[in-house]
Amino acid sequence: MTREVRSLAPVLLLDPARSTFDEMLRRYAVSMRSRGLSEGTIRVHQFGVKRFFRFAGTYPWEWRPQDVEDFTSSLLSRPEPLAHSTIRGYHQILKGFCGYVSHPSYDWADVCLERFGAAPAQICHPWNTFAHLAEFEARPTRRPFGYDELEAFFAQADERAHDLLEGRKKGALPALRDAQFFKTVYAFGLRRREAVMLDLNDLRPNPYVPEWGAYAKVQVRYGKAMRGSPPRRRTVLACPEFAWASEGLRYWVEEVRPRLAPATDALWVSARRTRMTTRTVDHRFAQIREAAGLDPALTLHSLRHSYVTHLVEFGYAAQFVQEQVGHNHSSTTAIYTSVGDDFKNRIFQEALRRVLGEGETA
Repeated sequence: MTREVRSLAPVLLLDPARSTFDEMLRRYAVSMRSRGLSEGTIRVHQFGVKRFFRFAGTYPWEWRPQDVEDFTSSLLSRPEPLAHSTIRGYHQILKGFCGYVSHPSYDWADVCLERFGAAPAQICHPWNTFAHLAEFEARPTRRPFGYDELEAFFAQADERAHDLLEGRKKGALPALRDAQFFKTVYAFGLRRREAVMLDLNDLRPNPYVPEWGAYAKVQVRYGKAMRGSPPRRRTVLACPEFAWASEGLRYWVEEVRPRLAPATDALWVSARRTRMTTRTVDHRFAQIREAAGLDPALTLHSLRHSYVTHLVEFGYAAQFVQEQVGHNHSSTTAIYTSVGDDFKNRIFQEALRRVLGEGETA
């Protein structure tokens, strides 16, 4: 690797600065692949570096810590400032890239000194970047659905499908698919990509509830990966409180999906007979949410938040909930939980009875 970087020196370049920067990005991508990072993660890192490059208007050997501060200020001064986690992500991307091009194991410092009279250095430091101080860094507006909001959302999805079926209009089958897709996301606590990537063979029976047939478990094969690892797998059990979703899955798989004549084993297929995309589900979710008159702050991921919250309210053990949603740490599951007033009041009344006795709370 060192000899490959050094071999660039004698080559006559028409635009030495741009060529050197492009080669830095290319070799950094090779370094990230060597660490096992996915192509998607690599693209995100390259995009972040290029965005900072466009903002600074200079090349890495000219970057200074003040550029990071100006960049951060620009992100915070937008009409809608970026979230803390997003800005911290940019800082981490820049820190990683600068650490690579300034590391003594590589010859980028020597190459840049020879060509431009300056060497790249680390520009991200504790005093000019966001620290990870909290477990939950999303916007305060991010929250789960309330029970009435959930009912309104699903009712709107069902009504949309019913109206198209009654009128025998184009789009009726996709509308039925959308309604069941969102119910499945909620009833199994799935992430968007986890749900989209399900195949028919990922639906499994549970011997303890044979009456649910092949719709009692969901095998998630594309769970959120840890850095440098393949997607994680887990099995999500259908819970009795969401048995209606398993019945809806049966109807979708056995009655509706075959009418789309799918050319794939994907569980959720488009009108073109291919796997549905995450972009499509985001668009359909926004349409239903708007038609139902719900808070724009509610996102597709809010259905997963709602699942965690409602399992806790139903009385499921914390470890069970953690396993169902695929969290490594209980603290991650805890930040998803936003129990309602009814649940808190019930717990409070039970505490009063324990402390004061049954008769004193009557």
